[in-house]
Amino acid sequence: MNIPAIRALAKNDLRIHFTDRRGVLVNIAAAIFIAGFMGFLFGGSGKSKDAGRIPIAIAVEDESPVSAAIAKAISADKMIDAKLMTAADARELVRKGKANAGFILPKGFGDAAASAFFRGRDKPVIEVFYDPSQSIVQSVIDGLLAQYVMQEVSRQMFGGELGRKAIRDGLDDLKKAADADTPAKKDLQQLLETVDRLNARNQAGTAAGAQAAGGLPGGGGLTLPYTTHSEALTSGNGVKYNGYAHSFAGMSVQFILFSGIEAGVLLLLLREKGLWARLRSSPIGRSELLIARAIATTLISLFMLSAIYLVAALAFGVRIEGSVAGFIGIAIAFCMLNACFGLLLASLGRTPAATRGLAVMITLILVMVGGAWVPAFIFPQWLQQASLVAPTRWAVDGLDAVTWRGLGLDAALAPIGVLLLSAALCGAIALWRFRWQS
Repeated sequence: MNIPAIRALAKNDLRIHFTDRRGVLVNIAAAIFIAGFMGFLFGGSGKSKDAGRIPIAIAVEDESPVSAAIAKAISADKMIDAKLMTAADARELVRKGKANAGFILPKGFGDAAASAFFRGRDKPVIEVFYDPSQSIVQSVIDGLLAQYVMQEVSRQMFGGELGRKAIRDGLDDLKKAADADTPAKKDLQQLLETVDRLNARNQAGTAAGAQAAGGLPGGGGLTLPYTTHSEALTSGNGVKYNGYAHSFAGMSVQFILFSGIEAGVLLLLLREKGLWARLRSSPIGRSELLIARAIATTLISLFMLSAIYLVAALAFGVRIEGSVAGFIGIAIAFCMLNACFGLLLASLGRTPAATRGLAVMITLILVMVGGAWVPAFIFPQWLQQASLVAPTRWAVDGLDAVTWRGLGLDAALAPIGVLLLSAALCGAIALWRFRWQS
């Protein structure tokens, strides 16, 4: 292999690229501007309506039938893809981005919720945690809990043994209260006695009964029999989620791929100008030409990525909270993929104009399904699975993992492997299909 020739060709490509300083700055500035705008607009909150099943983790530490029924009802909801596991595993799944949210039904939840159903005090706490890059899921979880907790607790209260016990305890407390003779407390006592008689006859209460109880004066009515404590899981305690981190990952991937398109189109333009024909008469083979071009494009992409993340760190507070080595590995692997992607375009393309149009369309599709524009969880379930084929999905997820998620090198190994494998595949096809003749 002609190493001096490869070095000379790569050096010439770098010189040509950086000669147009305005073009270099425009490419970097465009990525920074759009990433900053999207980070400001969404801030990791996400305003899109859900279109797919939301993966959530559920931990049930309570052994009561109420908690089991709540978990079963939420798992059966058509919006939810639920997994039952321990509390520690649920937290770890959300922290690593494998689930969008999770919650824990604590020990004694069933008894405490039944007791709080009429009294409105001593409510058990449901711990809710969520991926801050997709915090719209928190509202979805809160709504589902409100629906199914009320459904299952009221079912027990108006027809189960747990309800009979809670009502009897409530009656005992009412009789012992200092203001037991007030009209409101007497009305509430009569209501509870009526419900207790209905339970004794195994008759279910109705929604109208619940509304009547809710209208009692003096503060004695039906309330949500629990409270929640929500937490955004990031790289560690005290580390706040930075919405810009995800937008910079996505926009970096998009605009670097655009630079790869231009690198491939440039090769086609050089073919039209007869450069390839002249190179055929020199002691340079097609492999040396492609390797030199790949090296130059990789270095240009690394420069662009470094510049974008430098601005992200200085102006937007984006930090590598996880593995620095993992970040470097993902950056190099993705830039190599970008270079080989450009070579693939050059080897398959016929004319610069047609190749650019087709490449832009393919790139936008890859960026979209890779989750660079919007969170992948809003996709239909089949598309969420299909997007794992796209190397852009691995690039964005990998950059997220080592920046705001704060994960270690092990979380970067799979994205690095997929990106390198994709680069090798693109490079092999480019070498196979490359033809000197115009």
